[in-house]
Amino acid sequence: MTWNPTTGCTKITSGCLNCYAERMSRRLKAMGVAKYQNGFQVTLHPDVLMEPYKWKHPKKVFVDSMSDLFHENVPLEFIKQVFSVMKENPSHIFQILTKRSEILLKYSQDLEWTENIWMGVTVENQENTRRIADLIKCGAHLKFLSIEPLIGSIKKIDLTAIDWVIVGGESGPNARPMSEDWVLAIRDQCLNNKVPFFFKQWGGKNKKKTGKLLEGRVWNEMPRMDSFDVLRNKK
Repeated sequence: MTWNPTTGCTKITSGCLNCYAERMSRRLKAMGVAKYQNGFQVTLHPDVLMEPYKWKHPKKVFVDSMSDLFHENVPLEFIKQVFSVMKENPSHIFQILTKRSEILLKYSQDLEWTENIWMGVTVENQENTRRIADLIKCGAHLKFLSIEPLIGSIKKIDLTAIDWVIVGGESGPNARPMSEDWVLAIRDQCLNNKVPFFFKQWGGKNKKKTGKLLEGRVWNEMPRMDSFDVLRNKK
């Protein structure tokens, strides 16, 4: 499920070109949804901070699917409030994803990283592999890469201290193509480094039609979190 303490963002790299969240925000604003009346401008929503306390069963939660929690317009104090909520709801896994790894690293020492907070960076091509170094240095217990949309070849990835890799093609009306060779090169690096590999989709204009089979099989590997699983099961 998703939880959006902030909404809105700004484009910073080529991976942002066909942003699905921007398209969705325009649609929701047109539908009159109050939360999106600012369109895709960065907006804080303190009123949703209490939502995780109401969830009765353990969940995997994508934090800020419609934004970037580490956007430069989101104050550190608000990010701390979000982290406090995640800490106080240890039966849920919270997955955060950012393209702004430099802000993540800058704020990292001021945040409390509990085991249920999974931190990832987007890496859409070779140029943006630079974000991985920042991720590795941050205080998160579990670190992952979201290589989606994959829009170019990535020949070498530093998988030191990386616990999970997700790969996917761009989807939507203007989706850019993804080469199978690009995907296989990343998959093979994961296999060689024993890093769980999750292939999300081929994407394209009709992502349901193109599916998610890679060399005839589904790759749905997940990171091992034995100690955390024990903790969740006690809740």
